[in-house]
Amino acid sequence: MSDNDWFIDWFNSPYYHILYKDRDDIEAKKFISNLIKHLNPYTEDFLLDVACGKGRHAVFMASLGYYVEGFDLSENSIAHAKEFESEFLKFYINDIRTPSKINYYQYAFNLFTSFGYFDDYQDNQKAINAIAESLTDNGVLVMDFMNCNKVINNLTQKEVKTVDNVKFNITRSYNNGHIIKDIEFKDKGVNFNYQENVKAISLSEFKNYFNTANLNIESIFGDYELNSFDIESSDRLIIIARKN
Repeated sequence: MSDNDWFIDWFNSPYYHILYKDRDDIEAKKFISNLIKHLNPYTEDFLLDVACGKGRHAVFMASLGYYVEGFDLSENSIAHAKEFESEFLKFYINDIRTPSKINYYQYAFNLFTSFGYFDDYQDNQKAINAIAESLTDNGVLVMDFMNCNKVINNLTQKEVKTVDNVKFNITRSYNNGHIIKDIEFKDKGVNFNYQENVKAISLSEFKNYFNTANLNIESIFGDYELNSFDIESSDRLIIIARKN
């Protein structure tokens, strides 16, 4: 790992979880329900939540009767997720660029733009390759990414958001192929500065990643209702691909 891997410190920070504490769990559950209905996995299939954070998607998938495992690089997130472990739900620490288990899972889910954090193209490819290696033959990867074209064209440059009495000053920009969010705030007399830096990956780039990893794209959707993808108007870029 590089000293420039911003996500290590930020995702392990308690302030990351404060800032994003109000993420819509209802929307997330509806999205998972739509995916499960579309994919129709068998109850004996093994599901993997890649870069699972605190495990909210994995917990819900397990509640539907599937065996689910989730991994994340953040020790704090996994420590929280482990509180929900059961016979059918397990969590562990892992780097997305390293295959967790080989030829093991029938389905892998990478959700809520939990990808594109690396500066090096090869690291992104390593991550896709690792996920593919963890899938069984004919296993399926679901990649849920932002629609970068819409995000860039509608970028809110400045925002102030107060959560739990912490005032976050957020500045967004697009630079050198990356969507950047600078986050500054002060708490208990201490100034903090963090940055989120996500590569603006287009559909054509994802196609290259997937082809290299021997993943065939079967479906492309543009929102959590699984409507068709439109490069100008869709909020999300959701790709479903199958391992050769």
